[in-house]
Amino acid sequence: VQLQASGGGLVQAGGSLRLSCAASGRTFSSYAAGWFRQAPGKEREFVASISKSGGTTYYADSMKGRFTISRDNAKNTVYLQMNSLKPEDTAVYYCAANSFAGTSEADFGSWGQGTQVTVSS
Repeated sequence: VQLQASGGGLVQAGGSLRLSCAASGRTFSSYAAGWFRQAPGKEREFVASISKSGGTTYYADSMKGRFTISRDNAKNTVYLQMNSLKPEDTAVYYCAANSFAGTSEADFGSWGQGTQVTVSS
């Protein structure tokens, strides 16, 4: 499956952004999906993941209550709604797909190209 992330940009602290990840090439409902992020000088970290049906979601502790992952299998798209953004959320955000909704990079075999999110203070 091929993944294309979009929706990043520059936002002030406290603002919101919605990232999208469009999938092509295979039936998207056959894949769980996830979002990861990588800040400058840091390792890539888990943000959130969602099961194939969308019925189960997982979040990193620091994102709980602020970020929401969802998907629309009819549109072959997974979303990441980000609210109450903080400067420390600044990073390149990557979407990924796999056969199950993991929480580790190693759990995901297909990756999109990333979209930059910058939160100004």
